[in-house]
Amino acid sequence: MATGEEENRIEEVLSFPILLSERIREAIDEAGTFEADCAEVGKQVDRISLMLRSLVRFATTTGSSLYDRPVRRIVADVSKNLDRALTLVRKCKRRSIFHRVVTIVTQADFRKILALLDASVGDLKWLLSVFDYDGSTTGGGAGGGGIVLSLPPIASNDPILSWVWSFISSLHLGQLADRIEAANELAPLAQDNDRNKKIIAEEGGIPPLLKLLKESSSPDAQIAAATALFNLANNQERVRLIADELGVPVIVQVLGDSQMRVQIMVANLVARMAEHDSLVKEDFARENAIRPLVTLLSFDTFEDDPVARPQSGKQSIHSIVQFNKEKEKNSNHRRHFSSSLSMYSDTSSRGGQHRKERENESLEVKHNLKTSCAQALWMLARGSLSNSRRITETKGLLCLAKIIEKERGELQYNCLMAIMEITAAAESNADLRRAAFRTNAPAAKAVVDQLLRVIKELDSSFLQIPAIKSIGSLARTFPARETQVIGPLVKQLSNKNQDVATEAAISLGNFACPDNFLCTEHSRTIIEFNGVPPLMRLLRGGERTQLHGLILLCYLAIHAGNSEALEKARVLSALEGADRTVATQHPELKEMVMKAIYHLNLYHAGVNPHRQSYAS
Repeated sequence: MATGEEENRIEEVLSFPILLSERIREAIDEAGTFEADCAEVGKQVDRISLMLRSLVRFATTTGSSLYDRPVRRIVADVSKNLDRALTLVRKCKRRSIFHRVVTIVTQADFRKILALLDASVGDLKWLLSVFDYDGSTTGGGAGGGGIVLSLPPIASNDPILSWVWSFISSLHLGQLADRIEAANELAPLAQDNDRNKKIIAEEGGIPPLLKLLKESSSPDAQIAAATALFNLANNQERVRLIADELGVPVIVQVLGDSQMRVQIMVANLVARMAEHDSLVKEDFARENAIRPLVTLLSFDTFEDDPVARPQSGKQSIHSIVQFNKEKEKNSNHRRHFSSSLSMYSDTSSRGGQHRKERENESLEVKHNLKTSCAQALWMLARGSLSNSRRITETKGLLCLAKIIEKERGELQYNCLMAIMEITAAAESNADLRRAAFRTNAPAAKAVVDQLLRVIKELDSSFLQIPAIKSIGSLARTFPARETQVIGPLVKQLSNKNQDVATEAAISLGNFACPDNFLCTEHSRTIIEFNGVPPLMRLLRGGERTQLHGLILLCYLAIHAGNSEALEKARVLSALEGADRTVATQHPELKEMVMKAIYHLNLYHAGVNPHRQSYAS
């Protein structure tokens, strides 16, 4: 809300050109030459003065609702033109012959000034038409509250500016229908190019869009505002502008309490803002955005028969769900089960109304909402330990695993990417690994089961790669007896897609690296699953594939160098060949390769004296 000081500043901006117009009128009365031309200037100045006074009255009555960006810009230009007119008219004052000769005034000077004043009249007329929502102002107002798309002279070289001014002014002062129309006009304008986005942001378009988004009485208004904000939020600077205008609390409030089609656009907005600014992720975390996202993602997810697809003796996701359903059997099933998943509930009457509306929505709308929420969770979790932890605390892992099992396409992919980010955070944080990915934790088991199913059963590198990365990030959580995790990864070393094979080598490297307490046991398991032959083939692949294949091969040689499989595959020869090139291509690996060669010589060819220093 504008303060009195800010209102006074606007009045001061408007009072200066009014003062100039009065001085021009006094100078015209004293003119001794070019009286007719000065009188013509006076007519234009009188029109300008009348419109300026109308603006003052409008600014006084409107108060904090006044959109002052075009006012400041146009009035500053008007003031310059009036100042030039004053200078010219003063040169026509009754003076001696000497002064009239020295101060030469021509007809061309008056033509130029009259053209400038005419442009100022056009600018002010346009400005009043933009503000004339009730037809009460003078000076040629539009008198109806619609958006004004005519061009003022000041914007003749840049029509986008005048359109943006008109749309934003409508957002500030228009009726709800006009505000929705203005937001719907700004959205495609912002989508066109970054210059338009910059103009909309610089001219103050974000605050009224956020205010419109908060209009819970109108889903159309919320969708229009969210779409425009989404199109604006494609870089860090504008995302920060939205956050600085206290947009995050508004967005989270609308996300938790609005119709599904509104929630889709708002979840997309959350995802885009989180994608482009790491700081805003923490803002969303403080406003507890994770909980409504998980709640919406879990809607209708657990409605199928929990025993419809048993899994041969293993504790399936269905049985976990059934257990939770039995715990909630004395409550309203859908509402309380969703609450148990997300620890988030909406107790407002409007929330209950929206729940009924969600139940009656089409399957397509529900699917789109889940897809958007999954993407928002993915972006919030990316690179954020705190958000990854919050997702696991809301039991979002179980929901993500269930959707990966049931769904296909973009929704399944978004959930896989969210899990990939959460497991990456767990890889770097022991507390999160212990809290969320204990071997006997139902949610963790459900996630791992689905990741392995994707790796083994789906012939899609698009989906297999995030699943393989996730298993690799969890390598330190698996005990030595969990050989069923390593087997599918070893199989993917032979995948025809080199990217999949390379990611499998990287993930297996997490099992066999020295940082893993069970590296020796895991290395032996990799060899037992016949991982050496396909690994040797990777050494003939591209540079990245060769690099990670070589790293894994070194780990196997260091930790299981006495294996006959290594000798049979002629790993020693391969490493000795690599030793001659690795120094130039990857000097940081030279010591590892030399150590691997030493271990293989130790077991298979005797100890080479000059490598004794690598004994450990």
